[in-house]
Amino acid sequence: MKNAVGTTVISHGQIVDGTGAAPIPHGTVVIQDGRLTYVGPQVGAPAVPPDAMRIDARGGTIMPGLIEAHFHPTYFNVAALEDLDIKYPVEYVTILAACNAKLALECGYTAARSGGSLFNIDVWLKKAIEKDLVPGPRMASSGREICGVGGLMDWNPDYRKIGMEGLVLLVNGPDEARSAVRKLVKDGIEWVKTYPTGDAAAPDANDHHTLCMTFEEMHAVVATAHNHNLKVTGHCRATEGIKNALRAGYDAIEHGTFMDDEAMDLLLARDVPVVPALYFELASIEKGPEFGLGQKVIDGHQETLDGGAESARRILKEGGRLGMGGDYGFAWNPHGDYARELSFFVNYVGFTPLQTIMCATKTGAEILGRSHEIGTLEVGKLADVLIVDGDVVKDITLLEKRDRFIGVMQGGIIKAGQLA
Repeated sequence: MKNAVGTTVISHGQIVDGTGAAPIPHGTVVIQDGRLTYVGPQVGAPAVPPDAMRIDARGGTIMPGLIEAHFHPTYFNVAALEDLDIKYPVEYVTILAACNAKLALECGYTAARSGGSLFNIDVWLKKAIEKDLVPGPRMASSGREICGVGGLMDWNPDYRKIGMEGLVLLVNGPDEARSAVRKLVKDGIEWVKTYPTGDAAAPDANDHHTLCMTFEEMHAVVATAHNHNLKVTGHCRATEGIKNALRAGYDAIEHGTFMDDEAMDLLLARDVPVVPALYFELASIEKGPEFGLGQKVIDGHQETLDGGAESARRILKEGGRLGMGGDYGFAWNPHGDYARELSFFVNYVGFTPLQTIMCATKTGAEILGRSHEIGTLEVGKLADVLIVDGDVVKDITLLEKRDRFIGVMQGGIIKAGQLA
């Protein structure tokens, strides 16, 4: 991805740097050739060339680009689990994924980690974004996911003989788990996404308290992935599944819904980040009935929402790390609503706006393994910057409103917003 050439100055706004620190009023950001060279008060800003591009933040907010840490680029208007793999042909899903990536960037998300993708579309989407062929967030790819046979992601009946290989690799035992990871190595992914547990969406066979992989399978995944310098994460709701993942050496946990004291101790000891993805649960409860979700499913989502919110509060309170992101792409939780997750964590879970923004920027960059270059407004980092017309600390919902974005920058280049 190309960086800007020359000097840009952003001024007349408060700086929220993403570290959790108090905002800097009357701030100025100076960018040189796509990197931040000054972040601080307007008084004290360095002199810049007369031909520097100047951007007026209009008294609003200058902050890091947001990071979606659980991005499903190939999900689109999913109304049932089986829609994930056979609703559309792969050619159309590829186009949809490119559209979703463009939309994410327009929503202020300058980076994202894939939480799983049909085939390995996200691998090639990342390449296209990095070559500036299509607009989108800087990405980390996951490709196909791994699940135990008969688990949450194994729904096509055997008599259909169509398998699940476009979406997931199904495993029975450690040897097949190792084989699955090796296939993903060939695909060129960066994160191995697994399904250690079930979900409220499948209340009869694989609910949110059900295990879908054995510890031995999970350990085999981690050992093989780490051997190839890949990271491992997993859809973990059930308490025992969370603990199995932490003991197996997972690098991140998706959801981390039902955590007891032992799980919390394991999490904090290893400093493993969690992406709760909780707004999806609220959306499922509030909008699910109009899309045909049964009461048993709704009740499961309510239990997941309550347990997940309490776990998230505890993780942050006890010094753990949380990323922001969710299962967007379902009919009742569509792409483009990403920042509703942030408003939800402030208004429902009880985080402060600065805590939530830190999770959505700094921690997101740490999860991507790119905290040395993105995630906070600090000298030397890439100028991935979001300029918002308004005070996001006073009103976090401004981040839901694309029409309030003055500019969305990657490497100092304005890619979206009013100035684009």
